[in-house]
Amino acid sequence: MNKLLEVKGLKQYFPISTGFLKTTMLKAVDDVSFDIEKGETLGLVGESGCGKTTVGRTLLHLYTPTAGEIWFDGKKIGDKSSLREFRKRAQMVFQDPYSSLNPRMTVADIVAEPIDVHKLCTTKQERENRIRELMTLVGLNTEHATRYAHEFSGGQRQRIGIARALASRPEFIVCDEPVSALDVSIQAQVINMLEELQQRLSLTYLFIAHDISVVKHISNRIAVMYLGHMMELACANELTKHPLHPYTVSLMSAVPVPDPRESRKQRRIVLEGDVPSPLKVPSGCPFRTRCSRATSACMESCPAMRECAPGHFVACHNV
Repeated sequence: MNKLLEVKGLKQYFPISTGFLKTTMLKAVDDVSFDIEKGETLGLVGESGCGKTTVGRTLLHLYTPTAGEIWFDGKKIGDKSSLREFRKRAQMVFQDPYSSLNPRMTVADIVAEPIDVHKLCTTKQERENRIRELMTLVGLNTEHATRYAHEFSGGQRQRIGIARALASRPEFIVCDEPVSALDVSIQAQVINMLEELQQRLSLTYLFIAHDISVVKHISNRIAVMYLGHMMELACANELTKHPLHPYTVSLMSAVPVPDPRESRKQRRIVLEGDVPSPLKVPSGCPFRTRCSRATSACMESCPAMRECAPGHFVACHNV
């Protein structure tokens, strides 16, 4: 197996003020480990606030990790020299195409920003040719290079963001909910384009999203997160057809089925209670307060990820 990215025991804590001279650590990501092979797409799903985006941003060192190790292509990422090279080979497509583009910059300058930062083009003509090449690659009209971001629709803006991410010729891209702000028809276009770019440019993705059906379509493997912890990790088909963790089972029961007859047979599993605050994570397993299978063991210790079937990892005492 040719691993491109390895994450070991990643933690990301943020100090939150809770009163006069008092701070509490918000555990956004707590002891997450996984790896991604070259050319693979790993989907990361979970409800809002579970730490998906924080994982993506911490991987690229937009946040400095509290603890843990990140290895990229066999090299540990940490010091400035390794980080500079890593940032050229790893990029991010942000969730909101409206706020992630600078309104004062033209499309050409937005797309060329990584080229200028990493000094990838030596002449002005080479830079212009690269901008036109990138715009054509993502399906944009090269004549629009002198326009500003506000003159484009949401789908076109996200294409500009993808072109910018591709400018440094990266090998790894973190896609942070790249289609959640778009119309359904535009979502399909962007997803198909991402798949085509992956084949053409040999890209590796970490694809973060809420919608399991979208993640299943584009991902080779899927990881499920809850309250900063990884609950389950398996191949896309295996996880959607045979979920083992009670949280994943509940998520899968909420996915709508287009066939009315099949939909009537499906039993919706509604979780009781609310998601606990990440400032006060329950002792032991973070999911135990909403789990129908919870036992005294779940209160005492947090379950480690274990392989219950080939390639199928679950963090649960009572699988």
